[in-house]
Amino acid sequence: MFNQLKVTSTLSDETRFSIYQFMLQEKKSFSVQDIAEKFNIHPNVARLHLSKLTEIEVVSAEYEKTGKGGRPGRRYKANENGVTLSFPKRNYEELLQWTLEVIEEIGPEADRIGQKISYNHGLKDMEQLILSHGKDRSQLSIDEKMDLITEAASLIGYVPSINEGPEGKTMSFAVYNCPYHDEIGKHSNIVCNLHESYLKGQFDTLFDVKDFVKIESMTNSCDYCTYHVNI
Repeated sequence: MFNQLKVTSTLSDETRFSIYQFMLQEKKSFSVQDIAEKFNIHPNVARLHLSKLTEIEVVSAEYEKTGKGGRPGRRYKANENGVTLSFPKRNYEELLQWTLEVIEEIGPEADRIGQKISYNHGLKDMEQLILSHGKDRSQLSIDEKMDLITEAASLIGYVPSINEGPEGKTMSFAVYNCPYHDEIGKHSNIVCNLHESYLKGQFDTLFDVKDFVKIESMTNSCDYCTYHVNI
């Protein structure tokens, strides 16, 4: 049975891979001594490399009859078809670019739908975090809510804090390590709208949010994106 893990492990050795490439290109058989001399290695080392290549069936071995008596030698030849390894390509950055371009191409309606989806994901992620702590959302104290939003913040890079004022409590936070920083330049409005909607979903799960206001933005050459949230 073809075992890709064993193949990749065998070919990960630089010398062994070079031997295999050489044999594949030359399309003829070689003795252990031939390989030892070509790669300037001891015959025992050459024999080990050839045995490993034979085990994964990229090289075949046959005994050579010399007609001179004694033990016949083995000659090794790379299989003509070689070996092809395929791995699933997971290029999420490229997929993200395509998605942003689709949203931009469709226009405001796609942006609105995207914000709705992001908001709902913010709600669900915070609900999952609450459940993971065995808490009941309706019975959470303000300190417990702050602990939860702080834990969520640590995962995506923002720092929340609560301030007491004449008009009540105001929460402020700064996104100091935006997870989508690389995409801001080309699709800043879309990226920021989606990210902000996600954050709103998180806060709305825990607090009675009256206003969610962006004060500073990295897109305006600020060091951070800062927000004030009236709760």
